[in-house]
Amino acid sequence: MRLKGDHKIPNRELVKHLYRFIRPELFKFLLAMLLIVINVGLDIVCPLLITRHTETLTSLTTSSGQEALLAIISFAVGFFVLSVFNQVFLYAETMLLQRTGQKIIYNLRMKVFTHIENMSQNQFTEMPVGSLVTRVASYTSSMSELFTNTLVQMLRNILTVLGVLGIMIYLSPILTAFLSIIIVVLFVVSMIFNNYISKAFTKERGYLSDLNTFLSENLGGMKITQIFNQEKRKEEQFNEKNNAYYRSRIKLMIGFGIYRPFVSFLYFGAIALTFYVGLEINLTSAMIVGFYLYLSRFFNPIQNLADQLNSLQRAKTASERLFNLLDVKPQVLDKPTARDIDHFEGKIEFKNVWFAYHNEEWILKNVSFVIDPKTTVAFVGPTGSGKTTILSLIVRNYEIQKGQILIDDIDIKDITITSLRRAIGQMLQDVFLFSGTIKTNICLHDESFTDEDILEASEYVNADKFINKLPNKFEEQVIERGENFSQGQRQLLSFARTVLHKPQILILDEATANIDTETEVLIQESLEKMKSIGTMLVVAHRLSTIQKCDQIFVLLDGEIIEKGTHQELLKHRNFYYKLYQLQFEETIH
Repeated sequence: MRLKGDHKIPNRELVKHLYRFIRPELFKFLLAMLLIVINVGLDIVCPLLITRHTETLTSLTTSSGQEALLAIISFAVGFFVLSVFNQVFLYAETMLLQRTGQKIIYNLRMKVFTHIENMSQNQFTEMPVGSLVTRVASYTSSMSELFTNTLVQMLRNILTVLGVLGIMIYLSPILTAFLSIIIVVLFVVSMIFNNYISKAFTKERGYLSDLNTFLSENLGGMKITQIFNQEKRKEEQFNEKNNAYYRSRIKLMIGFGIYRPFVSFLYFGAIALTFYVGLEINLTSAMIVGFYLYLSRFFNPIQNLADQLNSLQRAKTASERLFNLLDVKPQVLDKPTARDIDHFEGKIEFKNVWFAYHNEEWILKNVSFVIDPKTTVAFVGPTGSGKTTILSLIVRNYEIQKGQILIDDIDIKDITITSLRRAIGQMLQDVFLFSGTIKTNICLHDESFTDEDILEASEYVNADKFINKLPNKFEEQVIERGENFSQGQRQLLSFARTVLHKPQILILDEATANIDTETEVLIQESLEKMKSIGTMLVVAHRLSTIQKCDQIFVLLDGEIIEKGTHQELLKHRNFYYKLYQLQFEETIH
């Protein structure tokens, strides 16, 4: 699937992009190319030696049998030694190129993954996960084929074709002139084929990416598909995408199916022409045999070039998609003058903040407030009023269009993103757990945390109460997204993860929603303890969970319309009072 901003990259620009990754390994790459040249040279010389030796043996027919036998043995030994040298160079070239190519792809894959990690949250809404996975995994594999096989074989085949053509002209310019008609036809057909296959491969790669994106999304949402009996519709959608990919592959196969037999037809025609013209112009049998041997060495590389064009077009399309992705600049970046902050007191201030996800569709409108250090503050309001957006802006998931956000009187744009997010612990409604164990999900594979640290954090948030009941306790396996745990248990693990990393500011976005009553009691106890850690910001729909907050901000349509404690807001009998009354009635009924 093409991402927003995908575009064709001129070949010259593509080479410049590739050179950035080749440059660190350039010496090894050039050395491998030199070995290829030597290998091709030795390979081309062999038929010429056979031709010359055949002529020598013919001239020795009148000599003694011992002299002829000695010539044959000398040739056999020389040919064997030459072949051994050829294979040694081939082995050295292959090993060197494989190591060099894999190193280049390793660096490219790391660059792409790191680049994706640094992208802003809103950029991921324009980039389906399936398409990103295809680019990191499948497209880098195509690039790997380019460096470890395709470029090498193309260079080998081109050098072979040029070398063989030169020797054929040397052996017989007249016969080569006759064969040039077939050679010209071969090159014209190859150019037409290359143009066709280039377009076909671009479409095929697009259909494959689209198919992977569909699979990634729908396998992840299979539960919803089954709940609403949407299997048939999803099958139809998958069939449509699968069929499009199938048709694109068939078009490729048709192209190769026509091209390869046609090249073989030209090859057999060239053999017939060689024998016919060779006899007509009175070439020796040795010369005709030499031409025959060189014809196979000329046409085989041409046929192989078709396969390499296949891989080259695949790699070209893959590299375009990869470099299109790398050209996407993260929208949230550190300023050159940004500095690391080791510790925050926790004062947070919004000054006339305006924010919109798209154009000027304002989500926040001139929002201003101050949160004192070590206090607990809640944001309430209807869906879409901007509560979660405020929390996202504090950790710089997005950049504001107007205004200023400060922590401890420092503009967050003057603080490095790493140190900012290191100081802020986020606990969201949708807790994400990775495949692994409970322990690795709490410490996130950070080996600087000891088992005692992990146990202490778990006890602090009451997560140990359910962990100790598990057969393997902290080594209990967690399946994909933590589906083998309840939502409340996943939330407690999220709390433990946050506390372990010792943040100075805590963010809770609907962290107590949709959990059972028993777990909610544990979570409320945990929250009371966590208030002592630092400044706590809470977004909650259930007003019963925020009554003890030091301050409550009420938002409506992106503006703060009320602020105060729970009791103060109830006394005012405005919007907050109406929300509370509505929820109180729902609770009663």
